[in-house]
Amino acid sequence: MKKSSSTPPLGFSRRILRDEVYDYIVDVLLEGELEPGSSLNIDSLARQLDVSPTPVREALVQLEHTGLVRRVALKGYKVAPPLSEEQMKELFDAREVVEVAAVQRAAGHLEALLPALAEAHEQHRQAAELFQGIEPAGRTAGYRKYFEADWNFHETILRNCGNRYLHQMAESTSTHTHRMRQSASEGSDDTALALAEHEAVLKAFQRGDVPAAAQAMATHISNARTRALKKDQP
Repeated sequence: MKKSSSTPPLGFSRRILRDEVYDYIVDVLLEGELEPGSSLNIDSLARQLDVSPTPVREALVQLEHTGLVRRVALKGYKVAPPLSEEQMKELFDAREVVEVAAVQRAAGHLEALLPALAEAHEQHRQAAELFQGIEPAGRTAGYRKYFEADWNFHETILRNCGNRYLHQMAESTSTHTHRMRQSASEGSDDTALALAEHEAVLKAFQRGDVPAAAQAMATHISNARTRALKKDQP
């Protein structure tokens, strides 16, 4: 991450600065530079990035919600271990319940959803092409951008389902961040399969067949769960 001034320029919001710090820490975690249990010192990170402690603290709070870091009483923030197989199963199960419900409720919002979802799918396709063009040894930095585009497809449905709480529940699971971490450590990806499964959801919506879209989403999440768990097996 390019160092930022500790005093943001006019019009440069603190939220943007926090997001930059967040992205930097995620990239460090994906690169495997910090082992589980390693400390994340707020003041040290602030000096390293030439920012005040405030955006670092805010970024770590945000990361705690994803489960990538943990706050330990009297010891500060530490890198969390990867999720166990059982935790991953439960996480995908929760995600399927919430996201299939969101697809079903999007039936009354197709006018707003369809163009946004088509655009999100195209952005995901472009991100996949860019990611595939990166040499395997240098892919770590590309995982975050690819998974952001992948998650944006899902979030587009959640934002247009007419129920803000389903969106909040899906965000709280942060499945995509754990998949991103896992994929970076394993050095593998499933971009082509994910794109095809997203396309099946999109095409069902475009036909106006919401039950088929819900089934396609359930299949996608089930397949993603299977692929994720295979990576954890010896």
